Amino acid sequence: MSKVIVFDHPLIQHKLGIIRDKNTGTNEFRVIVSEIAKLMCYEATRDLKLEDVEIETPIAKTTVKRLSGKKLAVVPILRAGLGMVDGMLDLIPAAKVGHIGLYRDPETLKPVEYYCKLPADCAEREVFVVDPMLATGGSASAAITMLKQHGCKNIRLMCIIGAPDGIKKMQEEHPDVDIFIAALDDHLNENGYIVPGLGDAGDRIFGTK
Repeated sequence: MSKVIVFDHPLIQHKLGIIRDKNTGTNEFRVIVSEIAKLMCYEATRDLKLEDVEIETPIAKTTVKRLSGKKLAVVPILRAGLGMVDGMLDLIPAAKVGHIGLYRDPETLKPVEYYCKLPADCAEREVFVVDPMLATGGSASAAITMLKQHGCKNIRLMCIIGAPDGIKKMQEEHPDVDIFIAALDDHLNENGYIVPGLGDAGDRIFGTK
């Protein structure tokens, strides 16, 4: 069964409170989503493996630590996931970025694929799938299924807010994928939105509503 890690760091919780506020404007919302993604990335990469490398400082030779093993990839679920990419790349600039385009059918609430472009060596990378909201879990599950079809085996899901329905679906369909969230909210409303949530993350990031 996949682990669900909820980040309760004070800075993350403070910033989460700001983006929940309906009066927070588009620019501030976009900036803070990126900041939360950066803070979450810092925590979610805590168990990356290191190796010893010998270097020479201006004073003497010494052994230092560097990341070893698999390289990283960040795969946002379009379009809201784009808001989390830059914050992560600030910390891991060597990561490659793929894109998966899914939209939720308003009647069935099921995901519909419209775009998929991944790094050629994505299967050899540790992949972070990012999307601000994990509501029904349909889009996240579909995106991860697509990644597995491309040979990806080391996948993590990072969302800012999750709902019990989305967590349950992910654990049922992808028990090998750990889930990182900043908050686990109460439930979904009749329209499939997270309550209390923060509204439509895509619309608020891009100012389209």
